[in-house]
Amino acid sequence: MPVETSSENRTWSLSGGNVSYVLHQDDQDHLLNLYWGPRLPAGSVCFHPEDYYTFASFDLPLSQLPLEIPVCGSGWYGTPAVGIRNACGDDVTSLRVISADVLPGKESLPGLPALYAESAEEAESLRVILTDDLTGLKVTALYSVFASSGAVTRSLRLENTGSAPLTVTSLLSASVPVWDGGLDAVHLNGAWARERRIIRTPVREGELRISSARGASGHEENPFLALCDRNADEFSGRVWSSAFIYSGSFMASARVDNFGHTRMSVGMNPDVFSWVLAPGESLCSPEAVMVFSDQGFNGMSCLYHALFRSRLARGVWRDRPRPVLINNWEGTYFDFNEEKLLSIAGKASELGIELFVLDDGWFGERDSDNCSLGDWTVNLRKLPGGLSGFSEKLHALGLDFGLWFEPEMVSPNSNLYRSHPDWCLHVEGRSRTQARQQLILDLSRPEVQEYIISAVSGVLSSAEINYVKWDMNRNMTEAFSASLPSERKKETQHRYMLGLYHVLETITSSFPEILFESCSGGGGRFDPGMLYYMPQTWTSDDTDAVERLKLQYGTSMIYPASSMGAHVSAVPNHQTGRSVSLKMRGDVALSGNFGFELDLTKLTDAELSEAKEMVSLVKSVRDLTRHGTFWRLLSPFDGTYTAWSFVSPDQRDVLLCVFSTLSVPNTAPLRVRLRGLNPAFRYAAENGSVCSGAVLMYQGYTVFLRGDFSSFVVRLKAL
Repeated sequence: MPVETSSENRTWSLSGGNVSYVLHQDDQDHLLNLYWGPRLPAGSVCFHPEDYYTFASFDLPLSQLPLEIPVCGSGWYGTPAVGIRNACGDDVTSLRVISADVLPGKESLPGLPALYAESAEEAESLRVILTDDLTGLKVTALYSVFASSGAVTRSLRLENTGSAPLTVTSLLSASVPVWDGGLDAVHLNGAWARERRIIRTPVREGELRISSARGASGHEENPFLALCDRNADEFSGRVWSSAFIYSGSFMASARVDNFGHTRMSVGMNPDVFSWVLAPGESLCSPEAVMVFSDQGFNGMSCLYHALFRSRLARGVWRDRPRPVLINNWEGTYFDFNEEKLLSIAGKASELGIELFVLDDGWFGERDSDNCSLGDWTVNLRKLPGGLSGFSEKLHALGLDFGLWFEPEMVSPNSNLYRSHPDWCLHVEGRSRTQARQQLILDLSRPEVQEYIISAVSGVLSSAEINYVKWDMNRNMTEAFSASLPSERKKETQHRYMLGLYHVLETITSSFPEILFESCSGGGGRFDPGMLYYMPQTWTSDDTDAVERLKLQYGTSMIYPASSMGAHVSAVPNHQTGRSVSLKMRGDVALSGNFGFELDLTKLTDAELSEAKEMVSLVKSVRDLTRHGTFWRLLSPFDGTYTAWSFVSPDQRDVLLCVFSTLSVPNTAPLRVRLRGLNPAFRYAAENGSVCSGAVLMYQGYTVFLRGDFSSFVVRLKAL
């Protein structure tokens, strides 16, 4: 069983795959974490207090114990997993275990995204209840462990069973001691158009903290943190990691105490979060996913990919091939009419493209980004037949129809804002800071949620629409709701996210056949929370193929290729000014959900012919890139070469992708050593060459790349 209980030792072992996570209830009823790492037999880990205490009389016991849910006030000096300010104004809390039980399968979290199990055999859960007798705080810690991977999830449910209000000041979904020193931390850092760069740094005494306070997970940091052995690489070494299934502001940290012990935490950002629990009220934290690998970072990534692809993403599009699309944004921006769009669509149909996406500019008076957000009515000057008429013409060409929205925003120059100026996030008496000439609707308010549901649903019901790109193009300022009392103002950001999740759940479940893709100025909200509602995300507004190598490589640390939107755009590239061959642009993009982001009518006949072959190739490999195991082989952060591969679950089908940025003269041919093959299989390439899996993995596949910005893609099939 994944959860094994030792009543004699008061210990619970959560084990799956090659991983164990061991909890213990000590004699004072504290909940301790005794172990997280390679799988051990149940009951083999025991608690010995002398293993933790030092000899200094001034070191208090709680500061040295491996507490699973540390709290303030009785000798713990780090960041509390649960921070509570009581009615007396102090934050002293004492949590004691009062019960624990094992549950089959995995429970959902009301109103929040979370991993799920499709059968009771896939996962098992442990529910531990702790209380603070003085304040009446009740904490339910809900753990689930997946049998095949050993991934552990944790969320905390806080309930006020007392008679006075409590204020939650800290809420960490994971707070795990990793009792090793000399570790590195890895996180995903960036900015708009260069998201999720892999940053690795030694963890030294003190605290390394990454966070977002922007009301979104953000371009700057991703809600993910890993700790690893100093010598860990892609394929060897121990890696402990946690990802936060949440789309708003967050905090993750690695803290090393003065004895070299490390604690990894992830949860709500206390800088922008607090929550008042009135008597009888409860609050559930978002879920943290904790993944351990003793096979390096690629081993870690494979576990996340399988979970996020099949046990986080939901709906009919989870397992369907994603359509090859054309998006008109970089091809036309706001300057289009129906005739122009149909000319692009006609070319798309000839190339075998399956979906036409109409981006920004189809609604209200939207000829630039200075108006009309919130007014989701079609611009009949641009589309005389409305969305239904345009959709019919696209479908007559054999193309499905997709549509861009930015429903969470409002333009000051809009009918919606003129009717409801109080519906945006704002502070009375303060200026309302605009970005992109827009404000953010206050989704903490039920009436705003219902307006968005009604407006978007009305559009989606008005025509045959097959795809939606859901955008969110700015961060929060004056992030307070006018509808909340002063003591609850700091609840606004989390209430916004709960409101957004309600909106997304309602709309996506009402239109289950529509493929939804999330976007936030590109990759500004590429997080596990959004993948629960929308199975793919626009990876970045940077469509330059060379930059995309780093973007897609870094994103693959925890996100599967099936979640990444990847398009071929025009050159010189609109973000970098770089010109790259059409072949390399296509070869990079085929590793994600493939599309075009340009005006097809401007391509030459030769380019159109090449693009048609590209579409055919994508269709032939998209099942492999969606379901295959992804192997990072050569890093774009380390030199001129990048390589990755996809290997089918049965190891019989392989796609190898190799790229070079700047050419180096007088170099030997590149040998790329593959991973994940069956050494006994004989693999044949399209050119007729045959090699054993052992040769391909241990000697390598020879690749000749010549010239700047060149690429090579080969399919290998077992005979």
